[in-house]
Amino acid sequence: MVTFAALIKTMDDKRYLLSLIGEGEHQQQDFKYRVDDARKLAKSVSAFANTDGGRLLIGVRDDGFIAGVRKEGEIHVMHQAAYKYCQPEASVRFDTYHAEGRTVVIATVPPSDKKPICAQDEDGQMRAYIRIKDENIVASPVLFKLMQESQQPQGALLTMDDDICRLLSMMNEPLTLNRLVKLVRLPRPKVVALLAHLIRFGTVRWDYVDQEFLFSLV
Repeated sequence: MVTFAALIKTMDDKRYLLSLIGEGEHQQQDFKYRVDDARKLAKSVSAFANTDGGRLLIGVRDDGFIAGVRKEGEIHVMHQAAYKYCQPEASVRFDTYHAEGRTVVIATVPPSDKKPICAQDEDGQMRAYIRIKDENIVASPVLFKLMQESQQPQGALLTMDDDICRLLSMMNEPLTLNRLVKLVRLPRPKVVALLAHLIRFGTVRWDYVDQEFLFSLV
């Protein structure tokens, strides 16, 4: 027998879910219709944890239809994604809501203070993802380095050595990492480290355009 309190909660759950679904997918929200592969879910966890945080509405189709989850199996997959296929482990909170006779699980992922959070791909490789609008994107090596560097004290000043001056002199337009390596004629790891350092100090910016990361002067 359904109690009055349970009925009220179900109504509140539905209102809350519909309000979230009305926002659509965006930088901090993603819909997952089915969770059959923990590694795929881990990509979303990694992307949210490495960016601004966010939530996964699991049991909701891309068109906003509430399909619900197969409770036991899918929740197990969710836990696998968060705690087995992410390194270091990501912090995730799972909350269950009920609407239209179906169960939706919301996985809330806060921004991590242990970036980069990497997710294991289908080929067994660990990759860091970031969230750009409504997409999970493999982080550029520069952004990966930036996340690593952000765990260390920044320092008060930016030291302008010859390598940095040479790099900056080439940045008259937005350029890819590969193009900059060719122009500057420095080892790729060195250019990656310099760009990450300059981004952190607010001298260089990055943009994601036409599926490429571009770097330019601020």
